[in-house]
Amino acid sequence: MNARTLDESYDLAIIGGGVNGCGIARDAAGRGVSVVLLEQGDFAGATSSASTKLIHGGLRYLEQYEFRLVHEALAEREVLWAIAPHIIRPLRFVLPHHAGLRPAWLLRLGLFLYDHLGGRKLLPATRSLDLTRDPAGRPLREGYRRAFEYSDCWVEDSRLVVLNALDAAERGADIRRGTRVISASREAEHWRIEFDEDGTRRVVNARVLVNAAGPWVHEVLAHVLRANSPANVRLVQGSHIVVPRLYEHDRAYIFQNADGRIIFAIPYEQDFTLIGTTDRDFGRTPSPPVASEEEIAYLCAAASEYFRQPVTPGDVVWTYSGVRPLYDDGASKAQEATRDYVLELDEKDGRVPVLSVFGGKITTYRRLAEHAMQKLAPFLPGASKASWTGTAPLPGGDFGVHDQPRVVAQLLRAHPWLDEHLARRLVVAYGTRAMRILDGARSAHDLGRIFGADLTEAEVRYLMREEWARTAEDVLWRRSKLGLRFSPEETAALDAFMAESALHGASPASLRGVAQ
Repeated sequence: MNARTLDESYDLAIIGGGVNGCGIARDAAGRGVSVVLLEQGDFAGATSSASTKLIHGGLRYLEQYEFRLVHEALAEREVLWAIAPHIIRPLRFVLPHHAGLRPAWLLRLGLFLYDHLGGRKLLPATRSLDLTRDPAGRPLREGYRRAFEYSDCWVEDSRLVVLNALDAAERGADIRRGTRVISASREAEHWRIEFDEDGTRRVVNARVLVNAAGPWVHEVLAHVLRANSPANVRLVQGSHIVVPRLYEHDRAYIFQNADGRIIFAIPYEQDFTLIGTTDRDFGRTPSPPVASEEEIAYLCAAASEYFRQPVTPGDVVWTYSGVRPLYDDGASKAQEATRDYVLELDEKDGRVPVLSVFGGKITTYRRLAEHAMQKLAPFLPGASKASWTGTAPLPGGDFGVHDQPRVVAQLLRAHPWLDEHLARRLVVAYGTRAMRILDGARSAHDLGRIFGADLTEAEVRYLMREEWARTAEDVLWRRSKLGLRFSPEETAALDAFMAESALHGASPASLRGVAQ
């Protein structure tokens, strides 16, 4: 079959629809650069939906002298909170002191730096807790008397990715999912990129190429671009477990373990507690990562060292696992490998440029995108324009960081028949764009079929039309986490509905950017 060459040529082509690829697409599109983004599966389909869901500086990275990374990440917390107050919220972390591990003076010093290194303005400062009096001490085992409490932020990671893709599309980017890149070859003045889009071979041209393939960055270099790179990526698997809610208050815990690692226990989806993560090297195998029995047992044992109520593998209702593509700095242990990012630009001898992204963390994705634009400015018209992504809200985030209750109240005033729990969930997921889901509805009946939990036909159609959702998995595990409340039968029924709807053209955004 001959590949079909599209009419469009682009300034910039991006391989990879994770947080870095979508962040770069958004930044570039907002500067007037013509962009095409090619994602072989769904947005946030791998690493970017398998994080610990934190926008944080990385307290433990101070021990590894990663001061630049921690400073940048700490500064980003309030920036990202301000542009996405629907999917990002502040969260307090309780760090119990354990006499046998890091000394109290070291924790105080680290938390002092944490409070002052990133220009914190809105997040509350660190304080000491008496666990014999504070409610945070009640779920813990006897013997824990003292703790420190500090601030970071929580994020719905997969929604952060899709909102960056959506904003990029609305600014003119051509955003495509289900597009597997087969080859990319350098021509005299552009890249010729051939890809398979849902069974059809296509070709596009681009002046500049970005390889943001995450765990597959080396595979893209070796097998798609046929290029070598002195940089290397270290694949580190991180697994998480979800158990029924372990305590009543709304704070998270950070626990120190005897092996030097830390784990988090975080309130999750109202009725659950999220525990993670592990750090172990992951071989270059094609199979997706799965939480092993060993990792599950490790997380249960680590949590049980602190919680009064033991956590057992039998309590686990869901696990997820991701592979972090960390820049290989030669660290001896997986948990010590740097979380900083490296941008490698190859434009030797005047060849058309390719920028490969190694490493990074979800907290610093926006800064990574800015730095990518700085590197590419000599090759892209408009890329040298002033940075803008730190002040422009993501779709649905056009309200103040403390105004979420007001947006919920506004939604309920406009739709007084709406269930209050559903109104809150819609605002947390979609912000002010929840209005679009309910547009024209005068009663709950107008929202159509309920597939399970409180997921309505109106919401599913919105996700298919606006957010590229194609399958039940897209909706239940990436656009939301309602999969925790769905039965296999309900999931199958949702899949069948979406397949039938797609046949009748219900998802025009699924193949092309919504702005096209």
